Amino acid sequence: MIGLRRWVPCLLLAVLAAGLSGCVAGPPPYDYTDFRQSPPRSILILPPLDETTSVIGPYSYLSTVSWPVAERGYYVFPVAVVDQLLKENGLPTPGEMHQVPLDKLRASTGADAVLYPVLHQYGTKYVVLSSTTTVDVSVRLVDTRSGKLLWEGRGAVAQGSGDGGAGLLGALVNAVVSQMLTSNADLGHQVSRAANYQVFYTKGRELPLGPYHPDFGKTMP
Repeated sequence: MIGLRRWVPCLLLAVLAAGLSGCVAGPPPYDYTDFRQSPPRSILILPPLDETTSVIGPYSYLSTVSWPVAERGYYVFPVAVVDQLLKENGLPTPGEMHQVPLDKLRASTGADAVLYPVLHQYGTKYVVLSSTTTVDVSVRLVDTRSGKLLWEGRGAVAQGSGDGGAGLLGALVNAVVSQMLTSNADLGHQVSRAANYQVFYTKGRELPLGPYHPDFGKTMP
């Protein structure tokens, strides 16, 4: 009887822990119904809408997004060519490009779907002796024939610098070096790649494999 009394609190704690772990489960898997009905073969990527104060952010991010989409198995129109084509047709800004009717984009390029990125955060911030480079981006994939949303994703990555365990002197040196590197290189460009991994590869919410991927047809989210 004494042994049972000792085990009852443990059992209650185990049940409570199991219940709490169930409450903090991740987001539900993505609903791919519309994607399955109109799976694209080719994707046109527009320059991102910019909600940041970064001058270089939109086009720096744009230069990183073609690779993961192509790796997932889709034909991707060269982003620089698309950007120049739209500018030559009187659309100088991403905001104007995002307003182009889908039927016109399809007629001029033949794209099956358009990827609309939005850049929410981009850049490096310094706080005392440390810095943090953040990229936060969301994307929407829209069918050019029906106008339906086929898929969407979001990724946010913050990469920080510290003293590496070297104390105050190490923090000072690291801060100076980080600022020198930032002034000569775009750290957000590398962080964008990590954000893209979240966007396109997060299990259960990833961009499905396209027809040019060797594993196409073997698995489907």
